[in-house]
Amino acid sequence: MLVFWKQKLVLFAVPKTGTTALEAALLPYASAAILDPPGMKHVSVSRYTHALAGFFEQRGRHPMETVAVMREPIDWLGSWYRYRSRPQLSGKENSTENVDFDGFVAAWLEEKPPAFANVGSQARFLRRDNKANGVDHLFRYDQMEEIVGFMETRLGVELDLPTVNVSPKMEVTLSAKMEKRLRKERAKEFALWESLAG
Repeated sequence: MLVFWKQKLVLFAVPKTGTTALEAALLPYASAAILDPPGMKHVSVSRYTHALAGFFEQRGRHPMETVAVMREPIDWLGSWYRYRSRPQLSGKENSTENVDFDGFVAAWLEEKPPAFANVGSQARFLRRDNKANGVDHLFRYDQMEEIVGFMETRLGVELDLPTVNVSPKMEVTLSAKMEKRLRKERAKEFALWESLAG
C-alpha cells in the first residue's frame, strides 16, 4: 500500500493485479509505503478504513481518495495457480504442482480452502461496509494504461512499469462445468468485474 499525502491518494496492493510493478514505479513519489509484512502490504479496503484511515486522514481533516486494480476473476485465479506452480514451492503445502486448474478452483470455493488455494478474494478485498466497490477509483487489470495515466496525471510524473512478480507461463483451462459453478458460487466477484466493463 502506498500513500501519496500531497495528492491525497492511497493505492491498494490487490494481490496478483500488477500492483507490485506499480509500487516499484511509484515508490519514489510516495509519502508512506507499507511493503511488509505481506498481510500489511496487502491491507484490504475495509481494514484500511477501520484501522488506518483515521491516522493517515487525520480523523477526517485530510480525506484521501482510494485507488485499486481488479483482474478478471478467472484470469486472477489462473495467475495464482501458475504462481504457486513455480519450482521454489515444490513439495510445499501451498504448491499447485499436483493439482489441475479445475481442482485448484474447486479448492478455492471451499469454505476453508487448503493452503494451496487460500488466496483470498478480490470482492472481499475491495469491499467497504455495504459497498461492493469500496474504492474511489477502481481500474481494470487488462487496461493498465488507464491507472498509469491516472497516476501520472495526479503526480505530475512519467512512469515506466518494470516487469516483476510474474507468474510462470503455462496454459490454464477451466472446464465449462467448473466455470458455471464458479460463476454461480462467486457471483459477487463477477458482478464487480462486470461493473467495470464501461
